[in-house]
Amino acid sequence: MAGELAGMIANGILSYGDRLPSVRRLAEEKRLSVSTVVQALRQLEDRGLIEMRPQSGCFVKRPMMLRAEPRLRSTPEAPMPVDISQRLVRVLQAGMKPGVAPLAAALPAPELLPLAALQRLYAGVARRHPKLLAGGSHINMDEPALVRQLVRRSLAWGGPLAAEDIVITNSCTEALGLCLRAVTKPGDTVAVESPAYYLMLQLLETLGLKALEIPTDPRDGMSVEALDLATRNGGVAACLLVPNGSNPLGSAMPDEKKRLLATLTAARGVAVIEDDIYGDLHFGSQRPWPLKVFDKTGNVMLCSSFSKSLSPSLRIGFVAAGRYRSAIALQKTITSGATNPITQHVLAEYLESGSYERHLRGLRRSYERQVDSMRAAATRYFPATTRIAQPQGGYVLWVELPEEIDATALYDRAIAENLAFVPGELFSASGMYRNCLRLNCGNPHTPEIEDAIRRLGALMAKG
Repeated sequence: MAGELAGMIANGILSYGDRLPSVRRLAEEKRLSVSTVVQALRQLEDRGLIEMRPQSGCFVKRPMMLRAEPRLRSTPEAPMPVDISQRLVRVLQAGMKPGVAPLAAALPAPELLPLAALQRLYAGVARRHPKLLAGGSHINMDEPALVRQLVRRSLAWGGPLAAEDIVITNSCTEALGLCLRAVTKPGDTVAVESPAYYLMLQLLETLGLKALEIPTDPRDGMSVEALDLATRNGGVAACLLVPNGSNPLGSAMPDEKKRLLATLTAARGVAVIEDDIYGDLHFGSQRPWPLKVFDKTGNVMLCSSFSKSLSPSLRIGFVAAGRYRSAIALQKTITSGATNPITQHVLAEYLESGSYERHLRGLRRSYERQVDSMRAAATRYFPATTRIAQPQGGYVLWVELPEEIDATALYDRAIAENLAFVPGELFSASGMYRNCLRLNCGNPHTPEIEDAIRRLGALMAKG
């Protein structure tokens, strides 16, 4: 049945915006069970052909207007210090001011998050566990209930997480920082994606580490071949990357590349720090496996949090630390002590209830729809030779403008018009990508967002 409907969409019999018959009607017409029809519709949804709207039904999706993807670029061979923090803070602060189109900081819209359910859980946990409010310790403390839920969620992967390896942190950012402190010292070199998430570059800058940029494909992620060449003669202490739904490209590394990278780094003695914060926000039919699954020696430290899927204010992250667990736990104790036990209990109860998986399914659809809408708007309004990434997860969009457009200069003009984005040079230690920018797609694509992209395109046209 899925093939029949897909053919009707491809041939134009069903076109964009058309509403499909109800599940019950399709079951009656095709003489199939309701569960079979639902499974077929989900296959079409996973292929991006239809979208399911709550209380409305199934509709044919808008066909994607294709643009060439950003180019894979050569990167400097030498590591270099990072100096982006002051400029980045100015950009992010300006983008948060009232009246500015929210296209800069990668934050989800509050209406997409289960805030009311979390509020009820906070009240219930505080009532049922009053001693949590009175307790206090600087010793690292991981709530067993939350650790148990994290392990349970990983059972679907090729290799589930080990409970004894997990350290609960105050955020994914803290987890990444703890890992870096555990395996590097000031002056060391860390291999990073290029372009790389600016927060990772900030961490390297703060810790006095050098960044070695590794070419990164917009579809397949970091080049393992380039990493191989860069690490042959030693000198690289760690590798820091986002294999699933990378920020800013939205790329997803295939399993075979993950296996090769895990094997290569283990053999070379290069510690791997994996940020999997976007793993749950994939656009495909199945959650991509973390790089950690292919780790046979405890060399990969898997970091994540729930800030992109539940609430940025939870400030709960974790690291599955492998053989570095003791060093990371020590760093955690020294720097921040125990993570808020009340919030750990809230998150554990939310995960245990089964609500998270139901919430994720709708959230992934929303993010994918918002990314598609932003890509379509950029296609309409940006210069004809613009290259646009095709993210495989998350909710950011990387755009490569024509060479003659300086995105940093464009930003100064745009922010004066209450239009925000993050210039591409802030995703590179060497200042590459000056003709690129990143857009936040975490908000529903309203007429106001559409107009902001139109006005941004008009600024580009003025030169």
